[in-house]
Amino acid sequence: MARARRSAIDVRPCADLEEFGQAVFAIGQYFGLEPTEERMERFSKNLPVERMHAAREGGQIVGGAGAFPFEMTVPGGSVRTAGVTVVGTYPTHRRRGVLRAMMRAQLDDVHERGEPLALLWASEETIYGRFGYGMASLAGEMRLPREHSAFAGPLERERVPRLVEPDEALTLFPRVWNAVRPAIPGMLSRTRNWWEYRLLYQTPGEEGAGPKRFVALERDGRIEGYAIYRHKPRFTDGAADSELVVVEAVARDGPATAELWRYLLDIDWAARVGASLLPVDHALFHLLASPRRMRFRVGDGLWARLVDVGEALTARSYATDGAVVLDVVDAFCPWNEGRWRLADGRARRTRTAAQLRCDVSSLGAVYLGAFTFEQLARAGQVDELRRGAAARADAIFGRTRAPWCPEIF
Repeated sequence: MARARRSAIDVRPCADLEEFGQAVFAIGQYFGLEPTEERMERFSKNLPVERMHAAREGGQIVGGAGAFPFEMTVPGGSVRTAGVTVVGTYPTHRRRGVLRAMMRAQLDDVHERGEPLALLWASEETIYGRFGYGMASLAGEMRLPREHSAFAGPLERERVPRLVEPDEALTLFPRVWNAVRPAIPGMLSRTRNWWEYRLLYQTPGEEGAGPKRFVALERDGRIEGYAIYRHKPRFTDGAADSELVVVEAVARDGPATAELWRYLLDIDWAARVGASLLPVDHALFHLLASPRRMRFRVGDGLWARLVDVGEALTARSYATDGAVVLDVVDAFCPWNEGRWRLADGRARRTRTAAQLRCDVSSLGAVYLGAFTFEQLARAGQVDELRRGAAARADAIFGRTRAPWCPEIF
């Protein structure tokens, strides 16, 4: 019997909200998401319909891949970034080349739009390396029992926490975010729609958690920090065993950070406080008397892909004025391949002999400052063509505070 011929996979942007919903459902079905018109209308407030690519076979949508338009903080600056999201293939079309076709169309589109960088959170960390993404940050999570929440030293409270409604939070919280974001690599620009329809929107309780609560931390009428959290009530053997789930907590400086977390750790009826997507250099390591009681677990965070090597490297700042020549391997986006000389804050094509050779995914790993060329060389991911070149490159890139993105997009 003759084998049925497969139709070619055609990938192009969605034309309307109906196609948008079908493309989102490619991944949404695995997480129990129903693409209702109301939900897709809300989602499209931040993910433009034309930034959602749909893979089609015989006119039927069988996969989807979207990209939020962001500005991301990088060391010393900001860069236009495609925030890759809702990537999935229908279960009827596994192992058919759908994902590769979508990645091809999406990265070509990002390149044509002049966005030098693409960024994502990987549901499965084995998928995206073959498309040039490198693990660019780490993220932590903790579960701290209340009885171990004491601080190492006394805390003088000077700020007043105040519960606020979403409409007031929409005015106050962005002031803190916009003040903090320029100093922390990995933090993303947020539009009013992002705040209203993602951060402050009351989604149904997750795993038994209640509605979001919003607190503003103020001093002399000026907001200096905010937190978004949920109560997760539970009783075990007749005794309260509830958890306070911190969705996001951001403060302008150290004293405000200490007071904000003291407020969160002191909330009644919480046997423990849990938080995810924390920076690996979080202040709690130094604030808590027993930091090991957090049982802090670290995993991969952001994955970064340099779509335009020259523009991406030039967009960030460097610690020294030295020069290094990189031989970049990029099989998926060949326009990046070849030798690049990074000097005086600019990356340009060169014929000079290379000092380091690496895949573009390794550049993604070092780009935000979470990892170094020497670390990658020890792992066999960077070839040192000239002795000491990895150390010199690390001196140029410098070490910044740990990259941090406090939400999965």
